[in-house]
Amino acid sequence: MAFARLSRGVPAALAAFLACVPAMAQSEPDFYAGKNLQVVIGVSAGGGYDTWGRIVARHIVRKLPGNPTAVPQNMPGAGSITAGNHIFNAAARDGTVIGILNRDAPLAPLTGSAAARFDATRFSWIGTPTVETNVCFVSSKASVRSIEDISKREVILGAVGPGSGSYNYPKALAGLLDLKIKLISGFPGSTDVLLAMERGEVDGMCESLDSVESRKPGAIKAKQLHVLFRGGMEPSPELPGVPFIRDFARNEEERQAIKLLYAGQGLGRPFIAPPDLVTGRLAILRKAFDETMKDAEFLAEAKKLRLDVEPRTGAELEALVKELYGAPKELMRRLSDLVR
Repeated sequence: MAFARLSRGVPAALAAFLACVPAMAQSEPDFYAGKNLQVVIGVSAGGGYDTWGRIVARHIVRKLPGNPTAVPQNMPGAGSITAGNHIFNAAARDGTVIGILNRDAPLAPLTGSAAARFDATRFSWIGTPTVETNVCFVSSKASVRSIEDISKREVILGAVGPGSGSYNYPKALAGLLDLKIKLISGFPGSTDVLLAMERGEVDGMCESLDSVESRKPGAIKAKQLHVLFRGGMEPSPELPGVPFIRDFARNEEERQAIKLLYAGQGLGRPFIAPPDLVTGRLAILRKAFDETMKDAEFLAEAKKLRLDVEPRTGAELEALVKELYGAPKELMRRLSDLVR
């Protein structure tokens, strides 16, 4: 009788096992063979994020089992919020789509951006190849030379748009520290702002240091560009003598606000994938990314492009995002009001 019951149960158990086989097979190491890896780049062509997106795309596919073909795709708009919305809501969740966002885009929901239709805590965080030092700089023709100057007379800065560091940092600092900053926003990318500087349409902008160095190598040292101040999570050893913006806070509340404002610098050049990936696929992507960061060919090309490789893992970025979304709501509301 026991044998009969067991034999009757075998077909059902076998059927259940066979039903799982396709799903299990999709998690096998050769999943990527013959496929494309779409790399969504949330900015226009030519800037620092575009450079990072393409160099990582070229090399990460060599570390993925099955060696897929990298297909970079620029998807600019709203400081990478457009790309973030696409990756969160529309992109395939099988590990064939990853993306790089403006570091401040994942924080857009915190600042009340109605355009951001994603939950950054649910993105699949892959890693960043570097962490950031942001600098606010002007051309050699500008009349201002220090943060004290812009507390007295106006400086015109170009910006990509709300949600980007080129917009959020100077906009918030103007309100926090009573700085006379006029923003002209809506440029497709930071490359376009630099061209506007050359034409004399704007005085300067706020941008990551590595982007400035990669597109205008030697310009700071040659005094073609003048750095007013630098920002970030912590003071960087680069550009000694250039003021650190948090040191201009007049009280503890301002210090906390500026620290939170620049928290996105810790995200660097974040690579993400959609939420709820097929089981095991995020681990494969993270492993490939981490191996890429140590790869000799990748490091050689990064050096040639004047890119500083200072990576953080996907797990570290995930933890940082959760910490940021746990920040005091009152402080976030104040920053949100300042960048509107």
